[in-house]
Amino acid sequence: MEAEEIIALLPYQSPFLFVDGIETISEHHITGHYTFKEDEFFYEGHFKGNPITPGVILTECMAQIGLVCLGMYLVKDELRNSQKPQIALTSHQMDFYLPVLPGQKVIVHSEKEVFRFNKLKCKVKMLNEKEELVARGIISGMLKV
Repeated sequence: MEAEEIIALLPYQSPFLFVDGIETISEHHITGHYTFKEDEFFYEGHFKGNPITPGVILTECMAQIGLVCLGMYLVKDELRNSQKPQIALTSHQMDFYLPVLPGQKVIVHSEKEVFRFNKLKCKVKMLNEKEELVARGIISGMLKV
């Protein structure tokens, strides 16, 4: 399954799709990116005159790339027949180090820790274009195809 196919099958759309591309993907890891547009809906109120990307949105971006895209790749054979994946985030623990401003590109790296019975647990990290650590943590979810 190609990166473009995975992105097309994601159960998200604008303004809640936080995946622009996937650079690498395998059974063990994924690397993808997203650029936060300056007119994203959440910047208007977070914060007045000094917009930054909310941590929950950064977590969502890491989940979409690092958990959902990787998970869809892992169940690609089953997915070809169903085309309607169901995804549920089951847990996450994140640490945030740097803000992400409007217009910034982030790169998400995710490594599979466990994948059993369609439950996926990954170690994720987000870097900015300067390769500085923005956030990292553990994220888990269930996939049903």
